Amino acid sequence: MSDVELARIAAGSVVLHDARRKTRRTVRLEPFEIGVYPVTQEQLAEVLGITASDPRRPAVDVSWQRAVRFCNALSEWEGLDPAYAVDAEDVRWYVDSDGYRLPTEAEWEFACRAGSTAPHYGPLAEVAWTAADGVRSPQPVGGKLPNLNGLFDTLGNVWEWCWDFLDTERYDDYRVFRGGGYADDAWSVRAGVRRGGPPRSSSDDIGFRVARGGFDGTDAAQGWSAAADRGRAVGGGALPPGWTPRR
Repeated sequence: MSDVELARIAAGSVVLHDARRKTRRTVRLEPFEIGVYPVTQEQLAEVLGITASDPRRPAVDVSWQRAVRFCNALSEWEGLDPAYAVDAEDVRWYVDSDGYRLPTEAEWEFACRAGSTAPHYGPLAEVAWTAADGVRSPQPVGGKLPNLNGLFDTLGNVWEWCWDFLDTERYDDYRVFRGGGYADDAWSVRAGVRRGGPPRSSSDDIGFRVARGGFDGTDAAQGWSAAADRGRAVGGGALPPGWTPRR
């Protein structure tokens, strides 16, 4: 199959900012690997046995659940232990597995920023496909300049699913996606912007890229914690400013 090219990201730390809740937290990360490009239609088709209409464009209309299945299938294809146990809607991450998986939100932002603390790691017109380009669909991967980690299209082109929940207190099972898409303006196409959707939902501007890396422990790694998810799920209080109740 078409190889999934990975970049090695050294250990470091990233500050995650939730603008709606007005919170910041520093996450220290161990080394990991992440896809140089978003997963393409060609790669998705080869692994899941479906048809690719445009092989070099990012795979879109892919739900979070399907992205998880792709990761497990790719791991099995390459003889690796799958990173996820899937039981209907319930997905568990085997934190110590070195199989393919979705990046955590902290990994994604750290890899995207590549040392930058600005909203964009370079002039937006040079690094990202956005509404300013006037395109009507995702563009072939690698068409703009990479960041200093050698990653392409982390900003613009398509949003990318991450492992983490968006907010279990108010949005139940919604999962995070990051990075902005081809139809978004500069306000949305920023390294720190968070969005999310139901794990079974899909859109023509949401794709994903894979990561690898196993860690000690069972329910916490790389900025994610099952305990924190449970804590938010039983929280309470009014919606933060700017939030829309789930329908």
